[in-house]
Amino acid sequence: MNEVTIGNMPTLPYAVEEAVNRLRINISFLGSDIKKIMVISTMPDEGKSFVTMQLWRQMAESGTPSILLDADLRKSVMTDKYDITMNDGSEVWGTSYILAHDIPIQDAVLHTQISGGDILPNVKNVVNPSMLMESKQFENMLNTMADMYRYVFIDAPPLNLVSDGEKIGSLCDGAILVVRGGFTQKKMVRNSIRQLERAGCPVLGIVLNRVGGNRGSYYYKKYGGKKYGYGYGYGYYGSNSKGNEYYYASK
Repeated sequence: MNEVTIGNMPTLPYAVEEAVNRLRINISFLGSDIKKIMVISTMPDEGKSFVTMQLWRQMAESGTPSILLDADLRKSVMTDKYDITMNDGSEVWGTSYILAHDIPIQDAVLHTQISGGDILPNVKNVVNPSMLMESKQFENMLNTMADMYRYVFIDAPPLNLVSDGEKIGSLCDGAILVVRGGFTQKKMVRNSIRQLERAGCPVLGIVLNRVGGNRGSYYYKKYGGKKYGYGYGYGYYGSNSKGNEYYYASK
């Protein structure tokens, strides 16, 4: 059995933990057909990996079998950022290695200290992973995970940089788009929505990240209102240039 320890999983402030919890509950209302959920952003540094990790953690801790798949094959830092190490001291294979060597997913997933929470990070970054993404192995990997777990959370690369996100989205049941308040232009967010729709990946909702003060309500109306038909919009924590933390959650 492949077992790993996530050494860096800090305790979140109450407001942040509660915001993630509300997102988790809303996802549970989406129905049994929604299993493969891609979490993606328009630009880098919007907080999508943080949202994916915390959502997966809470879902697993609530007793719902879930797996986190790191599909950022070009520039993943998950193993270093969260200090993911094999309990037996061996090397973590990772997503790109599994795909390149066609290793059965049952032999590749890593069991964590979180009961019901498995993970498959990416370790070996690839300059051009298009062939791996377009392979039948990748599609089979997602489908097998969907059979093994209630939820598969996929951390995907930003939409504005590479085409990987559209390909991944075409194989998913829906996407959560992470938007950094005061950072990402509205026209870029709209373009991301169009990209996801073009890929046949429904936008399940928007997470509004790093929002302070009353700006949260403004952005929620612009990005998460009835105009786009999203089920919910949420803000999560971040910090401004002075290091002040902001918290926001809205429904």
